[in-house]
Amino acid sequence: VEFIFLSSKEADLRNLEQTRAVFQKHKPTHVIHLAAKVGGLFKNMREKVEMMTENIAINHNVLQCAHEAEVDRCVSMTSTCVFPDKVEYPITEDMIHLGPPHPSNEGYSYAKRMAEVLSRMYNEEYGRHYLTVIPTNVFGPYDNYSIEDGHVAPGLMHKCYLAKQKGEDLTVWGTGKPLRQFIFSRDLAHLVMWSCLKYQGSESLMLAPDEGAEISIAELANTVASCMDFPKEKLVFDTSKADGQYKKTVSNKRLRGHLPDFKFTPFPEAMKISIDWFVQNYETCRK
Repeated sequence: VEFIFLSSKEADLRNLEQTRAVFQKHKPTHVIHLAAKVGGLFKNMREKVEMMTENIAINHNVLQCAHEAEVDRCVSMTSTCVFPDKVEYPITEDMIHLGPPHPSNEGYSYAKRMAEVLSRMYNEEYGRHYLTVIPTNVFGPYDNYSIEDGHVAPGLMHKCYLAKQKGEDLTVWGTGKPLRQFIFSRDLAHLVMWSCLKYQGSESLMLAPDEGAEISIAELANTVASCMDFPKEKLVFDTSKADGQYKKTVSNKRLRGHLPDFKFTPFPEAMKISIDWFVQNYETCRK
């Protein structure tokens, strides 16, 4: 198996002709579609129009060009945040269209929902085997550690690093009460490869640890602090900042039906690996 890894340097996937050119150049047989305009809670609230229009363009162009190139297997990544805000827990794959998403990220959410719809339509009309996979909160080496626009785990790592360097308090936005399921990027990579090359179905898949692995943002902050030898008494929660959704608990029952014995990396171990990488690569990492 030959792997080709592309970044936005090779093509602007918002542009159909650039997308088509990169498909024609490499002639893939399988596609793992991870490209998106992304950001954390506050970027999603600030840039709803761009989040919607740019992600719709990316998804449309990638799926159209995959189809034109006779690619039979395209795995597109979405997110648990695209599911309805008011829904029964745990969330399953089939609940995606049962109601509107949380207002804080509706632009991104509706665009990503359409990736699921369009994949299904290519399957129905052209006999393709396209699907979407839905990870929970991802963290690991090589992340984007932007404090303003990054996701919660890498953003907290960066804030903790700077607070430790300056001898200041570590201020966590929000109450710390919201609950999340975190997945280590290496575990996610194994599952995405399996879904592309081994999984026989075309139904969407939640790629998530078991429900019992859910932790609070406060627990996340304490784990980050512990891994960085940062004093816990200097953790401060700024309750004037928004929390976002309180919980987004998902069920991995469909995944477990296919991979009952898959072992997820324990959260403290995965966080230690991630933080050690971040500290060692601080000068050159994305931030």
